[in-house]
Amino acid sequence: MAATPKPDVENIPCARDLVLYGSLGLLMARLGHFLLTSRIRRSCDIGVGGFILVTLRCWFHCRYNYAKLRIQERIARDGIKNKILYESTHLDPERKPTTDKSSS
Repeated sequence: MAATPKPDVENIPCARDLVLYGSLGLLMARLGHFLLTSRIRRSCDIGVGGFILVTLRCWFHCRYNYAKLRIQERIARDGIKNKILYESTHLDPERKPTTDKSSS
């Protein structure tokens, strides 16, 4: 039986930030609720909710920025490819049109 590969969390974009910000959200929500109400069990529940909310918020924000960066990279890569492809040809948009004045 072949062993299944373990997921590599290091290579998942945004994973480190999610865990850090989620943990901070857990601590802040739990501590804030405990200081306001002095109810330990309810504060733990609020802390878990804070962890989930902060983690989801950071996940969507980070993935949106990651996708936007990937699109920008693809556009730049296509631009460089076109620059190399069309350089010094009549299709080059940066090439200045030449005028023939040899007939005068």
